[in-house]
Amino acid sequence: MWTFICAVFTRACFIIFSLIGVYRVAWVKKDTNYWFLTLLCLLQVAEMVITLMRRRGKEYKWYSPAILLFLISIIPSIWILELHHQQNLSSEPKCINFDSLEAVKDYFSLQNRTSENNTSIQFHSAVCSKEWILTLHMILLILLILGKWLLPIGGGVTRDELSQLLLLFVGTAADILEFTNETPSVGSKDSFQLIYIILAVWTWSMLQFPLHLSVVNNTPDDEGDRNVSLLTQHSTDLWTIVQALFIHDGPILVVRLIVLIHFKVFNQMLVFFAIKNSLVVLLNLYRLVVICQDSRSNNDT
Repeated sequence: MWTFICAVFTRACFIIFSLIGVYRVAWVKKDTNYWFLTLLCLLQVAEMVITLMRRRGKEYKWYSPAILLFLISIIPSIWILELHHQQNLSSEPKCINFDSLEAVKDYFSLQNRTSENNTSIQFHSAVCSKEWILTLHMILLILLILGKWLLPIGGGVTRDELSQLLLLFVGTAADILEFTNETPSVGSKDSFQLIYIILAVWTWSMLQFPLHLSVVNNTPDDEGDRNVSLLTQHSTDLWTIVQALFIHDGPILVVRLIVLIHFKVFNQMLVFFAIKNSLVVLLNLYRLVVICQDSRSNNDT
């Protein structure tokens, strides 16, 4: 019963948040045709029904269809909001940024005045578009972590592996949020080009959340068998390296170097995170060399 509740509740949260994203897009673009994006939520509903009927709500060992379909449903809305915000930077009216306690108080006082006067003013429009987008990014990452925690564990995944996966998600989410929030002001044309690059790499990095390959062990039954291939013996370590080099730290490092070198944007945090990504890439390459050398030594003995 508890497994059923967790499976339904988590997917319901995913669907509701996807609908909120579509609502924000339709409101910002002032075009009801964007409500057709809700059709993507039908994929989540279909996955929920199939998983509940065939697997009683439990996840798969290597990947999570629920998280993948959730990303497919929400990512288009965030793309549209980001691009719309970039296109209308110059014409954006005066709005509230949640960068201080006073700004939060101003927001709620505006809400109270709107309610008391019973006017048609949309008090939520007083908040800057960038604040709405940042909020969607943060809630999305939090939902991915909490959702993975609440989703019933699939066969072959232990609680220890799940805890490792959640810790990995937290670190990855923090890095991705910082990456998407660092779009510099380098001129309207260059900024628009940069936002495409950042959104493309952000989308690519988000695809690691449905996968469990970096923590799920695939150790062969006979660990002493010398004929076991390198890929089979170190599948978890190798996938972690591939994930860092080609899905997360590698692409993010490339974008940060483009910002530093091509767009000539310099700030301390950008340099720090570029160095951090460089170290992660170098350490993973070093670990790959160590694994290959150790495997070769074991085969020679």
